[in-house]
Amino acid sequence: MEKTYNPHAIESQWYKTWESKGYFAPSNHGPAYCIMIPPPNVTGTLHMGHSFQDTLMDLLTRYYRMQGYNTLWQAGIDHAGIATQMVVERQLTTKGLTRQQLGRDAFVQKVWDWKGQSGGQITQQLRRMGASLDWATERFTMDDGLSQAVREVFVRLYDEGLIYRGTRLVNWDPVLHTAVSDLEVVSQEENGSLWHLRYPLADGTGYLDVATTRPETMLGDTAVAVHPLDERYQALIGKLIALPLTDRTIPIIGDEQVDPEFGSGCVKVTPAHDFNDYAIGQRHQLPMINIFTVDAKLNDNVPPAYRGLDRFVARKKVVEELKAADLLVDIKPHKLTIPRGDRSLAVIEPFLTDQWYVKIEPLALPAIQAVVEGKIKFVPDNWSKTYFEWMRNIQDWCISRQIWWGHRIPAWYDEKGKEYVGYDEDHVRQKYQLANTVKLTQDPDVLDTWFSSALWPFSTLGWPAPTERLKSFYPTSVLVTGFDIIFFWVARMIMMGLKFMGDVPFREVYIHGLIRDHDGQKMSKSKGNVLDPLDIIDGVDLETLVTKRTTGLMQPEMAPKIEQATRHQFPQGIPAFGTDALRFTFTALASTGRDIRFDLARTEGYRNFCNKLWNATRYVLMNTEGQDTGLGDAPVELSLTDRWIITKLQQVEQAAHQHIQAYRFDLLAQSLYEFTWDEYCDWYLEFSKPLLQQANEAQQRGTRRTLVRVLEALLRLLHPIMPFITEELWQRIAPLAGKMGDTIMRQPYPQSQVEKMDSTALSEIEWIKQFILGVRRIRAEMDINPGKSLAVLLQNGSAEDQRKLQAHQPLLLRLARLEHVQWLEAKAHAPESAIALVGDLRILIPLAGLIDKAAEIKRLEKEMEKLRKELQKSQAKLENPNFAARAPKEVVEKEQQRVNEMAASLQQLEVQAEKIRQI
Repeated sequence: MEKTYNPHAIESQWYKTWESKGYFAPSNHGPAYCIMIPPPNVTGTLHMGHSFQDTLMDLLTRYYRMQGYNTLWQAGIDHAGIATQMVVERQLTTKGLTRQQLGRDAFVQKVWDWKGQSGGQITQQLRRMGASLDWATERFTMDDGLSQAVREVFVRLYDEGLIYRGTRLVNWDPVLHTAVSDLEVVSQEENGSLWHLRYPLADGTGYLDVATTRPETMLGDTAVAVHPLDERYQALIGKLIALPLTDRTIPIIGDEQVDPEFGSGCVKVTPAHDFNDYAIGQRHQLPMINIFTVDAKLNDNVPPAYRGLDRFVARKKVVEELKAADLLVDIKPHKLTIPRGDRSLAVIEPFLTDQWYVKIEPLALPAIQAVVEGKIKFVPDNWSKTYFEWMRNIQDWCISRQIWWGHRIPAWYDEKGKEYVGYDEDHVRQKYQLANTVKLTQDPDVLDTWFSSALWPFSTLGWPAPTERLKSFYPTSVLVTGFDIIFFWVARMIMMGLKFMGDVPFREVYIHGLIRDHDGQKMSKSKGNVLDPLDIIDGVDLETLVTKRTTGLMQPEMAPKIEQATRHQFPQGIPAFGTDALRFTFTALASTGRDIRFDLARTEGYRNFCNKLWNATRYVLMNTEGQDTGLGDAPVELSLTDRWIITKLQQVEQAAHQHIQAYRFDLLAQSLYEFTWDEYCDWYLEFSKPLLQQANEAQQRGTRRTLVRVLEALLRLLHPIMPFITEELWQRIAPLAGKMGDTIMRQPYPQSQVEKMDSTALSEIEWIKQFILGVRRIRAEMDINPGKSLAVLLQNGSAEDQRKLQAHQPLLLRLARLEHVQWLEAKAHAPESAIALVGDLRILIPLAGLIDKAAEIKRLEKEMEKLRKELQKSQAKLENPNFAARAPKEVVEKEQQRVNEMAASLQQLEVQAEKIRQI
């Protein structure tokens, strides 16, 4: 076995073995357990969010596979309509071509070509994470089977009147020329202006002061609204406004949505270009005047002087002309939330257009009831409240997109514009009895990517065909996902599953938090704080890291600042930690919180944990290979320490099952870490050394058997979290423990056995540990050389303490490095000593000749003085109003945490110094 743990030497080799031997496929035995992967985009690359949730899904899959379940972790990729189309369009641009020049069919073929050559990179990266997906049945949302499912659902919903075509307000991307979902809109606060305009009453008796952040849209105003109870304007309700710069008059209306405290209490109403105004327009049956073209230029519904102008150019012209007409009252700086397309970065325009919609209420009501009745359980449970809030205020779903890549809507139109819906044109002609002479044209739009994703839990299993996989694995067991797509994906899968399968798509929904940086900031390219999981696994040098973080920025001027921060944070780049250390980090961070702060210091600690496990295995092999490990008929005698570690193993096995089934992965990691590092490596391996050297043959045999059996079980406990290192080590340890099999992943997950628990061993060893720790604590506090043998005096001990000392004295002398132990009478005068307590038992270590009292006090006082200065400096910073007001919240919190830590350290040093003074 190699002396040093090297993750790269084992990871790729083991993954290829697992995949080639078909270990990820369902076993077709035992109860079904199924997880559907949230399909990553075909254009995507692995990011921290993917890595985090895929680690948790793999953990669950490996656990239930080891539990004997018929497990399926369904693999697949989403076609990612807009994102993929943009990738291919950019490639065409480099060749001086547009998709319009190619034509639809040729362009779609180009996308398929790109998918075949470059798409799905993320699936290779998932393999690097150790994901045990069933790759043999991988699906793609545009493959033939899933496309058939999409058409089937569309046609059925249409025939039931649950899909319709209508004119409504949508998020419109004026660069991509398509409607986009709320999830594809990034809203951020930006500096803008609030214009106060003067709208004259039509009868010439006065003006209304109207505030707006978008003066150009006034050309589409169809009312001015006031609150019906606002006494300032009640008498004006029903009167007319002469809309400036136009020849139209518009009414003054009363609507309770108006906030009398905002601005003047009067708001302009533009129903075709504002979602709130659209609702007002619906209530008051106002005309809806669309003033924009698809690329956000002003159209023919505005006065001739503004036609063809870009919306922002038109804004300047409108403001100039209002000012010239003395109708501009004021312009004030104003922070406002600007919606931008996440792909194009263009400002999104609320736009009135014809689209296809799903009538959602009939689908939403059963989906609400399913959660109310407990057919689906959210974990943590508080997310069910979010689900209910969204579902009870749900709007009809816009499912059409004006792009070419995606599932084309299965609707055709005759020359009069009448629509026909069917699986294909032949089906349409048969269904509606249309002659071949009737010319039909298919709708050019494609379906929202979320439409096919909503069918994912059953379409991937073969629906609409009644396949064996569908029968075996639907409903699936659990959905693992982030809270940001509860509405966009989770709710829609529930609605579609109930509608077309007659049952929920999953029994539980585990909602995890979102990965943020170590300061709690969202990871984003613009902040320069993105971590690439493959960089953490493989390592990356500083220059490459700087280049990755500063290339392709939306705001290139941020590059110097990002470079400086990167060089400061990672002066040596990022070292290679390996997959298992990263996976353990994710598992340990998977608490019930909304946000998860990722700190590479944790990953470094878990890389050390891997080293600890590796070295422990080397120790076990050196002491057991080629020797009798109790597999034969020779007598085996288990020592007290053997019985203790076996009992601790039963406890951690029990805890592991409980934590996994409760989705408390953080507690699982903590339990396994503490057992591995503290109980097995730090204590039991030390306990085993004198037994292996001095005990009789039966006891040595018992200790060797315990060493390998506990380690073998521990590797199985750790395997769902750290698959690579556990497989590598298990292959070496398993034969010594009498285990047969080709792979650890097909071995049973350890089960706690009550009959193996020994409460006496627990209490005896706990006393031994506390005794040794008491001595070690004195060594640390008094800065006594760890290798120096000490004389110990004991006082106030009970008869039980005396019995334990007599029984375990050889072990105590060895592990605590003691010369001898002597009992003192309860009232006897003890020499100057450092004291530790084990219950009522006093452990005294005479200090004469061990430390220079004056020198030690001087050293501590120097250390305390340095700490006081640093503490005062940090406290002054926190008390500075400028720092508290200007520094980011996370920076202030970090400084406060530093103050608390320094104060605690100072107090500890003061206590230590006082102890020495009293000696």
